[in-house]
Amino acid sequence: MNKIELAYNKTLKLSNVLIFEIKLNEETNIDREITQMENFIKSKGAIPIGPLIQKTVYQTGESGEPVIRIYLMRQVNTFIYKIESPYTMESVIRVRNCAYVRYTGPEEKIKFGYDKINVDAFEKGIELANENYTIFVDKQDDTIIADIFVEKKSDD
Repeated sequence: MNKIELAYNKTLKLSNVLIFEIKLNEETNIDREITQMENFIKSKGAIPIGPLIQKTVYQTGESGEPVIRIYLMRQVNTFIYKIESPYTMESVIRVRNCAYVRYTGPEEKIKFGYDKINVDAFEKGIELANENYTIFVDKQDDTIIADIFVEKKSDD
C-alpha cells in the first residue's frame, strides 16, 4: 500500500557515521561504491548498524548553475579512528527541527515523499534547508520504506 506520513519538529541523530561523497559522472556505480564502503567497514573490524543513509545537498555554483552533492552514510558499532580517503567519520550527527516523511511505495516514486514535504512547507510558509537525509528502512519486492528528514531553516 502506498503511503506518505508527514510530521514536523523531528530530530535525526546518527552515531559513529562513516561518510563517502559520491562523485556523480557517467562511470559512477553506486552499488559498487556501497559494496566498497561495506568492505572498508569490515576491514576496520567494525560492524554496520542500521540501514544505508543518503544525504543530498543542493547548492548554487559560481556561475549560478545547480550543484548537487550526494553522500552515502553508514552507522557502525564503534568509532573508526584510522580513516582513509575517500572516507570521513563523524562521532555524532544531530539534525534538529526537521520536517519528516515516512514514505511507503515504489522506489521510482520516492520523489513524492520529497514533494509532500516541500509542498506542505510552502503552504505553511516554512523555509527548508538545502539538504535532506534519506534513510532506506526496508525493501520488499517493489515497495520501499524510507524516512526523509529535511531541516527547517533557522529564524536567525
